[in-house]
Amino acid sequence: METIVKRWADAPEHFFEAEVAGLAWLAAAGGARTVGVVAVSPGRIELERVDELRPDAAAAAAFGAALARTHAARAAAFGAPPDGWYGPLFIGRRQMPAAAESSWGAFYARDRVLPFLPIAEDAGNVTPAEADLVRRAAAITAAGAFDDDEPPARIHGDLWNGNVLWSAGGVVLIDPAAHGGHRETDLAMLALFGCPFLRDILESYDRAAPLRSGWRERVPVHQLHPLAVHAAGHGRGYGVALADAAEAVLGLARRMRE
Repeated sequence: METIVKRWADAPEHFFEAEVAGLAWLAAAGGARTVGVVAVSPGRIELERVDELRPDAAAAAAFGAALARTHAARAAAFGAPPDGWYGPLFIGRRQMPAAAESSWGAFYARDRVLPFLPIAEDAGNVTPAEADLVRRAAAITAAGAFDDDEPPARIHGDLWNGNVLWSAGGVVLIDPAAHGGHRETDLAMLALFGCPFLRDILESYDRAAPLRSGWRERVPVHQLHPLAVHAAGHGRGYGVALADAAEAVLGLARRMRE
């Protein structure tokens, strides 16, 4: 078996171990396939090599149904880490809070959006006016405007196109930021960076686990997190996109009140 090795000499403590815990937790759901782990040690992880192929509609549909099964396996609470993992959580190279919460909105605003905003401001990627928009959108979210009766889903947490590998055996997921979240968050992140055959993925997902009415309108809510993370470290353009998403969230909240 061919493998690939990732190294980071100055990795935070338990960085790659957290990745392994997330991969195992997602795989245990019996839904979407995750990359196999060969070995892990501080600052180093060895993974099976995935031979990538061109995406197609059939593989996309199979992935949509499999992702629905992963989400349906659930989590202990919103914000909860993978079962049995008591160390830190990361998205990319940034640490995320790992605190269980009964309210999705309270968890999401406090632990997935707001922690990254001051970093983006300090980097000059978000203006004070834009930061105010984001904080207002986060406050509305934290107050429960978008809470529902959906249970905490077992989500990948960083499900952008680069973490979706297309192989002969179907889609393989890599680099999770796995935790208990809202299933719409994974779907919104797939849309954010343009996943191939996204319509086929979403239609298959919806057949397997029907989505709540209005989920498309809520996409900006669920994109606040990845956009905040990217605004913190990937340039001014993401700060503008974050502010645009926050404005859309505020507009949606106004329409819901009317």
